[in-house]
Amino acid sequence: MRITVFGASGGIGGEIVRQGLAAGHEVTAVVRDPARLTAAGDRLEVVRSDLTDAEELREAVAGRDAVLSGLGARGNADARAGVATRLTVPVLRAMEAVGVRRLLLVSAAPLGRAAERDPLVDRATMAVVSRVFRAVYADLRAMEGELARSATDWTSVRPPRLLDQPLTGTYRTAVGHNPRSARQIGRADVAHAMLTMIDDPATVKQGVGVAY
Repeated sequence: MRITVFGASGGIGGEIVRQGLAAGHEVTAVVRDPARLTAAGDRLEVVRSDLTDAEELREAVAGRDAVLSGLGARGNADARAGVATRLTVPVLRAMEAVGVRRLLLVSAAPLGRAAERDPLVDRATMAVVSRVFRAVYADLRAMEGELARSATDWTSVRPPRLLDQPLTGTYRTAVGHNPRSARQIGRADVAHAMLTMIDDPATVKQGVGVAY
């Protein structure tokens, strides 16, 4: 499979690149600073881009089976500037221009619907987190709005609190809502879930909750 990864030098994006190469995929990693990319391999192509020009990105996505993105704000300041939305829109336009449809990207659990009978403590925690990081989730909500209006076959993957830990391959997913008591998940497992969902038609044009 040929895939393109945006945000490839970040925590989740870097894991997508490494796991994709290990699985035998041909991977194109799009980064603003190639020096920050730690992955390497014979099937890896590195493309430098500031991610603002959709026309410039066309070559990076043309002919690919799927595009995966770990792009997002690094904090409230980035979010207030609309970083997730601003960087994702050129990717959408480039994909539409060259007819590549499959797109999976990272959003966040507070944008998802709570599971039925979710414990009150988990609902309360989610409400607090949503208020504290209001700007981040507003940016992601705008990004998801752009997805919904696009011609892509998108999947928005919505993890809760992210951890830096080795891949386990053991986690829960829920299409259309969050798993019950969705509290945390490792970045490596989010990447694994995204790669697994590429060929899953049930996740197309859906938000998918992931958690341990």
